[in-house]
Amino acid sequence: MRTPEARLGEAVGLAEALDLEVREARVTPLRTPVPGTLFGKGKVAELHDLCEALEVNVAVVDDALTPVQQRNLEKAWEVKVLDRTGMILEIFARRARTREGRLQVELARLAYERSRLVRTWTHLERQRGGFGVMGGPGETQIETDRRLLADKIGRLKKELDEVRRTRTLQRDARKRAPFPTVALVGYTNAGKSTLFNRLTEAEVEAKDMLFATLDPTLRTVALPGGRPAILSDTVGFISDLPHELVDAFRATLEEVREADVVLHVRDISSEETEAQAADVRTVLKQLDAGREGQTLVEVWNKIDNLDADAREPLFAKSRRSLEFGDHPAVAVSAVTGEGCQALLDYLSRLVDDEAPISADLGPGDGEALAWLYRHGRITHREDLPDGGQHLQVKLDAQALGRFERLYPRALVP
Repeated sequence: MRTPEARLGEAVGLAEALDLEVREARVTPLRTPVPGTLFGKGKVAELHDLCEALEVNVAVVDDALTPVQQRNLEKAWEVKVLDRTGMILEIFARRARTREGRLQVELARLAYERSRLVRTWTHLERQRGGFGVMGGPGETQIETDRRLLADKIGRLKKELDEVRRTRTLQRDARKRAPFPTVALVGYTNAGKSTLFNRLTEAEVEAKDMLFATLDPTLRTVALPGGRPAILSDTVGFISDLPHELVDAFRATLEEVREADVVLHVRDISSEETEAQAADVRTVLKQLDAGREGQTLVEVWNKIDNLDADAREPLFAKSRRSLEFGDHPAVAVSAVTGEGCQALLDYLSRLVDDEAPISADLGPGDGEALAWLYRHGRITHREDLPDGGQHLQVKLDAQALGRFERLYPRALVP
């Protein structure tokens, strides 16, 4: 169970991710929510005085406010009010880089705005005469706004369908390559991007900030033994994920569904690590991510933040889980690299389980030799006196079938 103080700290992190200067942060006990303002009259007045004294222009409420509550609090406090959903949407809008990411966030934002279109502002109550495309006689401003939003949402959904079709074709093309896929998931700011950079030597933006990564990023990582794998870095999860953002996680979740191995990265140094892990599992279950036959491995990240007395038991527990347990876990520091080789070794054991085959190549079989280096993993090579080679090579089932058809005489029974 997450403590109120931890939840407050996360809300402060969300506000700072929006470049807001946080002048005051407090936990406000709430016995019974008030339908019109969430808080009681006394608390509303107290917070108005606080906003006035601190000279703030934005007040953040770490909860999902109804449109009426948001309107009433803005009138009472005389500042702009943001709720949890609004904050996360704004962060997503700033961070999305790919075309699909931007379309998804815009769609989520419009769905959120559509829920705000109630009779809360006087200009929305005025009727207007109809002309042209602006609606029929007597159409109110709120009806016009709703219709225009619905039209824009329809256009965005069509654009997203086109983008997703393209991504599906790209994923199908990757499936034809004999490379296993590994997906990183975890709570936001658990260190996924730092680990991704460490394993792939990439330069994905990695900051100590909530939602530093939004768009899935894919790179190739060389596993011990020479087999490449495709590693994907995904958006971090968060507790109480706003329902408007479920579709914005679609790209991430499709990468997770299709992966052979899922690495659940946890900030093991956080006091909230168990609660955060439970939130990730809940979101994955709610959104039907994952598939049968996948292997889930926990990665206990940020061990560099722990002292030696706390780290050694974690390493011992990790070693036991990898050797005997049904729930494998690897302790690592993505910053220093400690434990990362053990993680790569374990991944190699998971995905590189084909038995090696023997192949004898003659002096003129250079084309077959090159083919094996491109599509397999050579585990042993012996150069023969006549210029040929005796090889031990690992091939997945698809590659082995192609090799048998192309070079049937090379295989040793």
